Amino acid sequence: MTIQQESLFSAAYSATTDEVCAEMHGGGVQRSTPTRRSTAPLITYVDPAGGRHEIKAQPGDSVMETAVKNGVPGIIGECGGFLSCASCHVFVTDEWIDQVGRAEDAEDETEHVILDDAAAERQPGSRLSCQVKVTDDLHGLVVHVAPEQS
Repeated sequence: MTIQQESLFSAAYSATTDEVCAEMHGGGVQRSTPTRRSTAPLITYVDPAGGRHEIKAQPGDSVMETAVKNGVPGIIGECGGFLSCASCHVFVTDEWIDQVGRAEDAEDETEHVILDDAAAERQPGSRLSCQVKVTDDLHGLVVHVAPEQS
């Protein structure tokens, strides 16, 4: 199909859709436009050597899954996100900690306990990245990968 044919098809489809909408809604065309963001949330991982890795994340994935899928150095995810290791330890920056939440705020105390035994010393912004789910609200999130993982 040529560009010209595609354009004609699109116009015909749109006109037909408008007619059906008008008929269904008593003459007025009522279309809704999506309000969803057209780009994926961007997460910046700062590795222990200071390298920055800006990754477009998939909402619903964890911060750990996103890092592992994209080869971010230092995030191992050894247990696959089952909250049984600390190989995805990150430090959430101060400006994001309230949005992400603290380990102490989690319903399950397991994250808190695992972080106490992590190879890298626990800090106020410490989180297991497997427990942080990506949402559109986390667009711009910055996390620092812990220098040592269990």
